[in-house]
Amino acid sequence: MPRLRYYRRIFSAYLLGGKSHLTFWHETPAENPNATTGDLGEYYMLFAEKADYTSARDSSGIPQLDYRGKIGLQYNPIAIAQYGLGNYNLFRRSGDPERRKKFFLAADWLCAHLEQNAYGLAVWNHHFDWEYRDTLRAPWYSALAQGQGISVLVRAQKESGDARYLDAAQRALASFCRPMAEGGVAFTDERGDLWFEEYIVSPPTHILNGFIWAMWGVYDYFLATGDASARELFSRAVKTLVNNLERYDLGFWSLYEQSGTRLPMVASAFYHRLHIVQLRVMHRLTGEAEFARVADRWESYCRSRANRARALCYKSAFKLCYY
Repeated sequence: MPRLRYYRRIFSAYLLGGKSHLTFWHETPAENPNATTGDLGEYYMLFAEKADYTSARDSSGIPQLDYRGKIGLQYNPIAIAQYGLGNYNLFRRSGDPERRKKFFLAADWLCAHLEQNAYGLAVWNHHFDWEYRDTLRAPWYSALAQGQGISVLVRAQKESGDARYLDAAQRALASFCRPMAEGGVAFTDERGDLWFEEYIVSPPTHILNGFIWAMWGVYDYFLATGDASARELFSRAVKTLVNNLERYDLGFWSLYEQSGTRLPMVASAFYHRLHIVQLRVMHRLTGEAEFARVADRWESYCRSRANRARALCYKSAFKLCYY
């Protein structure tokens, strides 16, 4: 029955059209050329379409996503953070007070919705079950939400001078310093590589896009505060990415995660493009040539119709077998 509900919900979102959660997520990934790397300015991706999200909102104007089916309309802290960051970019460019208002609307929601998990750490919870092979039961939290929430809050503190934003960011950062077994979002593997996990599952799956976005939140906290421990966390995560990036390369496409399953979880066309953009940003942030080399290679994969078709077949087979 859960599997049937999953497929009904997915088919409704993908095939029946209209506004769904995909309306928000599937913006064309784009690097922000105005973003700087040595100080806290515009965010590293544009999120321009997300800034103009016009579907469901609550009475305060906070975006909600329609997941269809049993899940229905929900707040998603990652979406709210990305909405805020997109509006921040546009405010910085235009000075438009409406963009500033929307940015602070997101920042204030994030401040108000930090919750303690069972281990006393401050997290942004998702209050709905989510199908990820084994269902994530509400409330669940994520390194991706933690990182992008921090990216919003440190910019809100810079813009306003209000210390409550930085206090909330500091509390959220603590989750990166604790392993998953102790309520955090960090995992250190047998080689000593440090990962930040988008989904807190065992064994961890090292979702690539979530790991990178989470890293940027740690980096932004360092830029905002000069905190040496945040700088060390970011440096260790960069080393992990360099050490493991080839594991995500199938020779024709990129992997979404390290699933540990017989069939690998190949990235969709959207996530493959997102990986390329994220690696180009990582090259700008770190100067590490490997990120640019892999981004160029993965870009070349997109130009082959055969590669695109092969990736779609792999992705479809994985979903049928494991979801």
